[in-house]
Amino acid sequence: MKFATEVIHSSYDPDEHNRAIMPPVYQNSMFRMKEIGEQIPFRYARAGNPTRKVLEDTLAALEHGAAGFAFGSGMAGIDCVFRTFLRPGCTIIAVGDIYGGTYDLLTEVYASWGVNVVFADLTDPANLDKALAAHQNVAMVWLESPSNPLLRLVDIATLAAKAKAAGALVGIDNTFATPYLQNPLDMGCDIVFHSATKYLCGHSDVLMGVVAVKTEELARPMRTMMTNTGGVAGPMDCALVLRGIKTLALRMQRHCENALEIAKRLETHPAVEKVFYPGLPSHEHHALAGRQMKDFGGVVSIWLKNDSKEAADSVIKNLNMIQMAASLGGVESLINHCYSQSHSGVPHEIKTAAGIKTGLLRFSIGVEDVDDIWADIAAALDTALPGR
Repeated sequence: MKFATEVIHSSYDPDEHNRAIMPPVYQNSMFRMKEIGEQIPFRYARAGNPTRKVLEDTLAALEHGAAGFAFGSGMAGIDCVFRTFLRPGCTIIAVGDIYGGTYDLLTEVYASWGVNVVFADLTDPANLDKALAAHQNVAMVWLESPSNPLLRLVDIATLAAKAKAAGALVGIDNTFATPYLQNPLDMGCDIVFHSATKYLCGHSDVLMGVVAVKTEELARPMRTMMTNTGGVAGPMDCALVLRGIKTLALRMQRHCENALEIAKRLETHPAVEKVFYPGLPSHEHHALAGRQMKDFGGVVSIWLKNDSKEAADSVIKNLNMIQMAASLGGVESLINHCYSQSHSGVPHEIKTAAGIKTGLLRFSIGVEDVDDIWADIAAALDTALPGR
């Protein structure tokens, strides 16, 4: 099946659920056993739930993996990956421009448990060679492409090949791209993660993280860790994400179309210093995006010429339709001040070195009419013109 068909029909058989066209919500904490030791597919909801399994199987199918896992939040999903495959004394090499929550998890939790956490600019594959040579016992390389919030790309296939040659697992945060735009397991990665709160759900009403793994060998310890630590997603949330996935192809197409048009217009606005969007020829990784991704995504970030909190706040306060929020990927357009929101826990000097300035704004471009989106952004940007 093609992707647009697969998101609707994958991994669900109505005959297995009383011929219900949509996956039922099994709001059950337990399932009946008829005798001691009876082997039944579901016993207790922490270990498995029929609604959750449909979602997990759907994700695995869309990412071309062997198994999927659904967690109560994105951070619970990333944490389960790290808990499963990292041990004290091992090293994880992660992209330098990493999501703030993942940075906090690695530096505040895993580093204190004895994991050697190394951040590197992996946009240059040679830097991974240097990091692998400089550190022993590298258990995992963690990628993010496009990155949050500056939408930098890494050459997934090249980095995966280098990491695998060194005996390391390769995990990637694929949230911004979604399986509609790229499939990292096909490029050599072992583990792919999504914050399903974002595009997979698409309607800003669920908190969830999902993971797909390439092989059953990787799935077995993940499944055990998930059951033991218990950070599972509930059945109603799983049903909502399944509903969202059915329109993923339609929504992503519109997100991408709108984002490209808004990015082009932003390049012409006098209040904007620089626009970050892989679909623009001016983007440093535009050529790589064209090879690696089906389209360029729905997130556009900018540097204001007036690089200040005051200017950024003026834009935010003067938006009418677009809302300031901590997340992205919904049908509605949103704005995020990454310095104080998504990367608030990252030290100032690291944020500055990564380009996360006080005058940086990240737009999650929704599926509204593009002219309405632009009218709101342009009017708000006028209030941040230099000299005002």
